[in-house]
This record gives sequence, structure tokens and C-alpha cells, in this order.
Amino acid sequence: MTSRGLDVFFRGLLDLEGFSGVDSSLNGLQVDNDGGDIAKVAFGVDASLETFKRAAQAGAGMLFVHHGLFWGSPLAVTGPHRLRLKALLDCNLALYAVHLPLDQHPRWGNNAVLAELLDLVAIEPFGVYQGRKIGYKGTLGRPLRIDEAADRLGGKPLGVYPFGVRENRTGAVISGGGANEVRQAIQEGLDLYVTGEMSHQVYHDCLEAGINMIAAGHYVTEIGGVRKIMEQCANQLGLDVEFIDVPTGL
Repeated sequence: MTSRGLDVFFRGLLDLEGFSGVDSSLNGLQVDNDGGDIAKVAFGVDASLETFKRAAQAGAGMLFVHHGLFWGSPLAVTGPHRLRLKALLDCNLALYAVHLPLDQHPRWGNNAVLAELLDLVAIEPFGVYQGRKIGYKGTLGRPLRIDEAADRLGGKPLGVYPFGVRENRTGAVISGGGANEVRQAIQEGLDLYVTGEMSHQVYHDCLEAGINMIAAGHYVTEIGGVRKIMEQCANQLGLDVEFIDVPTGL
């Protein structure tokens, strides 16, 4: 499998074109290899030097990440950016990045995984961002206390804010940095809102509106979709795959 063939495969799974002009990320193949065959694909959350080194050591020919290197504006090839690009080129490691299309996908996406962990049912799109709904809302399969919901998400949450009902019956999820979208959850009268990070600007909004919120961690909430795509890559293409876990604690 070549990098071009993998590009076709990933585009068949995820709606990269649908987010053109919406997502600042350069979704797709960001750095190519020399055109040679790729027998192993590594998967990770961030395009960091540590992730690159470990992917190369694992024998991967491509690294698929959620957060790539290019975000809509020119970036000088100096400092850490130069070192990252040099590491990719020296190791002949292709880099593939998918941001919002991976958050939003109703089956393979980060938010779909969060909804599944919470056992949300009667799921509907939620959370308008740049004109697109990228999250999901629904009814919990059974009422959950906020601590029970946090346990289901895995890891140690950055913050748990029990400002609402004791038992949550409805909820919404947006992975990563979706703190401001809690206001949409408040407007819709939902009991629980889950995202990656809390923001000082919305703390009192949550408190005064009486909504429960969990900041489960930016990194933790964006592992699930990456792993789902990894599974599809292994199952459908028969390629060797490996998840490179480089948690930030944030």
C-alpha cells in the first residue's frame, strides 16, 4: 500500500471534503514519503517529535494523527517545526492528519466514541462549530451520577463540575476544546455536558444555569476516533498497525 492508496482509503472513511473551508487543519496527507510501499501504519493524537520517533522505531511507514503540523497559515521552517519535518524526512515517514472530520464522524469519530462510552441513545447531532454540528447529544441509557459518567470516560478527568441534577438523564459530547459549546447544551436544557477542557469564561454560566460538566481531558477525549480508524485500517487493508500513546495529561 502506498501513501496515495492510503489517502484514498482514509477519504473513503472520513468526510475530508465536507469540511473544506471550515476546518483550519490541512486534512489529508501533510508530508509524503518517497513513494515506497507502506506495510505498517502508526496512529497517534499529536504530530509531536516524540510521536514521530516512536512511530519510526516501530517500523511504521506512515503516521496518522488527529492534530497535524499545518493549520491554515504559513509556518517558517525553523525551530521545533524544522526538527519535526526533518525527523519525518530522515525516517521516510509519511504524515496524515484528520481533525474535525474525525471528531464528527457518526461511527468512527471521537464524539461517537464518547457517546458510546456514556451509553447515549436516541442520538442526534449537536454543537454548531463553524456552521457544522460536530458533537452528539442524546438520552442516557440509564440515569447516571456525574462521578459515574466520569468513570465511564476513562482516565483522570481534569475537572468535574457537579452544578446540576444528581442523576443525569440527558447529555451531549464534544471532544477536545469544546468548552464554549456548553452554552448550547444549556440552551437545550441538557443535564450533562462532556468535553476535553474547561474554560474560565463559562464556569459561572454552568454554575448559574445548573448544568453538570465534565472536562475529561483534551487528549483522552480524542483517542477513541484515532483507534477506530486504526481498527478499520487493520481489518479492511490487513496492514500492521500500532497506537503510539503520548499522553499530555491535559
